[in-house]
Amino acid sequence: MLTFYNEHHARQGACAEPAPWDEQPDAVALTLAELERRGLGRIVTPHGVPLVSLERVHTPRYLHFLRTAWNAWSTFDASADAGKPLLPALWPPRGAPGEPEPEDLFARLGLFASDARTPITEGSWSAARLGADCAINAAHALRLGERASFALTRPAGQHARAEGFGGGCFLNNAALAAQHLLDDGLGRVAILDIARHHGHGTQDIFYARAEVLFVSIHLDPRQAYPFYAGHAGEQGAGAGLGANMNLPLAPDCGSASWFAALETASVKLAMFRPEALVVSLGGPAPGFGLQGGDLLRIGERIAHLGLPTIFVFEGGAGTVNVLEGFETAA
Repeated sequence: MLTFYNEHHARQGACAEPAPWDEQPDAVALTLAELERRGLGRIVTPHGVPLVSLERVHTPRYLHFLRTAWNAWSTFDASADAGKPLLPALWPPRGAPGEPEPEDLFARLGLFASDARTPITEGSWSAARLGADCAINAAHALRLGERASFALTRPAGQHARAEGFGGGCFLNNAALAAQHLLDDGLGRVAILDIARHHGHGTQDIFYARAEVLFVSIHLDPRQAYPFYAGHAGEQGAGAGLGANMNLPLAPDCGSASWFAALETASVKLAMFRPEALVVSLGGPAPGFGLQGGDLLRIGERIAHLGLPTIFVFEGGAGTVNVLEGFETAA
């Protein structure tokens, strides 16, 4: 059975973070309730992980900013807006070196924020940090012999870069899980991202690395977020050339096209011969013409890859059907 790592189980769902983008604020609670109703696994409260584990993916100066930004903002007495959600007001010019780091709060915010739709609030750091705990614990479970695990947490993580946040994401849970598997002794890890929007943060983190394969099936970025990444021509760089595959699709492509993309992804995964798989599970429905039964088939196909698998919740509908399909076929 799946093992679910869920920080809300420990803190009664408390989260001061407003729902980013199109994510439901109660998405985790609804998903957890459905998992329990179907009896798909056991729930485990994660252990806290040291900050150095986060530094394996994110830069120390970025983590320091996330930890301290709210306190800096809440004591910022030069603005009548102090205490409200913190949003960027300016960005550095393209190509600016970013060093030395400016002292002004909004100038520092602009170094790390990729959009003006992801607010930092009182609960942002704690929620993101607990989510990272879930992801790393879920990864460690595989090394302890679990066949599959699920990090059920919010906010999502796929849009967070090594040194930046956006798209409702602050820490990249899928990347943290993959990196932990590598640090724990694996030589090759694959990430399959089937969330509706391209996980450009995950891609960016591993783009020049050969030991992690990133494959994504997502909405065509010419029409959907993140717009500036996720195109088919992005295949990796340097040592990572060939270890990145994007399969962008039109929103009205239909289920046959989506499953054809999944088969292409599966062939790429098999050729890479990873020792474990991380799935950014955002639930591709609604969209692409996929129905509930299609999501069961997605889970079955992932199970047929025969890999120890971590599922990381990225929001969206239909995730429980994917997990049930995986469990049924495994």
